[in-house]
Amino acid sequence: MAEYEKKVRDVLKGNGCSFVRRGKGDHDIWHSPLTKRHVTVDSKIKSRHTANEIMKQSGISHRF
Repeated sequence: MAEYEKKVRDVLKGNGCSFVRRGKGDHDIWHSPLTKRHVTVDSKIKSRHTANEIMKQSGISHRF
């Protein structure tokens, strides 16, 4: 199974999203300037569907 965590973070950074803080457990909170919302990013993303949902929540049209 592929690891999507680094790819997701690279796409978020490339689209102007910024790291806000650490969340509970192994989650991080990011801010998306496109949707003006916070997005939760897990540190162990193994599912393509989870990675795509993070992109959708942050308003980025990129799909894995």
